[in-house]
Amino acid sequence: MTGSGIPTRTLGRTGLEVTVLGYGAMSLDSRFGRTIEPAQANEVLNAVLDAGINFIDTSPDYGPSEEMIGQSIANRRDEYFLATKCGCPVAVEQGHVYTRENIEAAVEQSLRRMRTDHLDLVQFHGSPSREALEEHDAIGALVDLKQQGKVRFLGMSGTLPNLADHIGMGVFDEFQIPYSAVQREHEDLISAAARAGAGTVIRGGVARGAPSPEKYWDVRRLPEVPPERPREIWEGADLDDLLDGANPMEFTLRFTLSHPDLHTTIVGTASTDHLRENLEAARKGPLPDDVYQEARRRLEAAGSG
Repeated sequence: MTGSGIPTRTLGRTGLEVTVLGYGAMSLDSRFGRTIEPAQANEVLNAVLDAGINFIDTSPDYGPSEEMIGQSIANRRDEYFLATKCGCPVAVEQGHVYTRENIEAAVEQSLRRMRTDHLDLVQFHGSPSREALEEHDAIGALVDLKQQGKVRFLGMSGTLPNLADHIGMGVFDEFQIPYSAVQREHEDLISAAARAGAGTVIRGGVARGAPSPEKYWDVRRLPEVPPERPREIWEGADLDDLLDGANPMEFTLRFTLSHPDLHTTIVGTASTDHLRENLEAARKGPLPDDVYQEARRRLEAAGSG
């Protein structure tokens, strides 16, 4: 537990003590119908650290996100663990490419953008197949960067159908996996990753991207989810009597935190008000076990899982 009241868990064999609520810096990307000014990014990033959150996830794919992190909080680098991605278009024109050249270029770019001499975690983006990774010795490229001190741990942003194979490879220190009450396809694989000794970072744990009630089901950041499915599943599960005064955002975040093998979940926002809502929900911790189990039963019956 941090001094701010946010519980912490050990991120698998990395040994990093991370807050169960992390920050997803995709929210600093302007592709989602709004423009994030540097002053706004500075405010929210410093508010994240002031609140005690110590895990920040980003990617070269997320527009100016990495530059904003470097501009806003590089001077507080010892207060947070920094995770980013590789395989993104850096030394290539477009698409995810897992060549040594592109991986090295991504890491060097991220170091420059975020004004740091090391990245705590670098994750392969796009859930590439084992064959795609082996074709150009992509893992070897990251291992070499680790030996140079530029990368501390290797990770995978993984999904079905390749995630089980990724876990079986035994080379990844961490997995970033999509999961929420309305997206439970990877529920058992989260546990499999933890049993293998890896850290688990959950994305999409709130399953919406804006605080206003009419946008609870904004899933633009969850490309695996057909846009109509979250609302259909939620309404089909008929969970109202389990909410106990909570809104859907709070309930779904606490549902995510109830997964026994979750180590942290990254939730993004460009609003300090929304950040406070997330913090309040996270401090309440997991749902009571009877509520959690009943919610899982109803959600499964409604098609989640």
